[in-house]
Amino acid sequence: MDVEKLEKMRDHERKEETFTPMPSPYYMELTKLLLNHASDNIPKADEIRTLVKDMWDIRIAKLRVSADSFVRQQEAHAKLDNLTLMEINTSGTFLTQALNHMYKLRTNLQPSESTQSQDF
Repeated sequence: MDVEKLEKMRDHERKEETFTPMPSPYYMELTKLLLNHASDNIPKADEIRTLVKDMWDIRIAKLRVSADSFVRQQEAHAKLDNLTLMEINTSGTFLTQALNHMYKLRTNLQPSESTQSQDF
């Protein structure tokens, strides 16, 4: 993939509020493998590494903002369109723990069924 194409993808990802489709669902894994083991054979390897890392950072920042919004609005489900498994797994543990804490807080705020009023 040429550098200009990656720059356009990065710029497009920055401008869009939602996640844009990546060229492969394994873009980060493939990039790391290729650049770690064959960077001598890849023209402009350092530029490619930087651009892919930029896209990753932009997408993870969007994911954090989306997760924050999801939690604040107390949503029940979320769409994960155009996210890769690696991106989802990056925030999966945090989001799961946050939702668990919210559930515990909500259930502790609701009166329990065992509480009975007594008439004197």
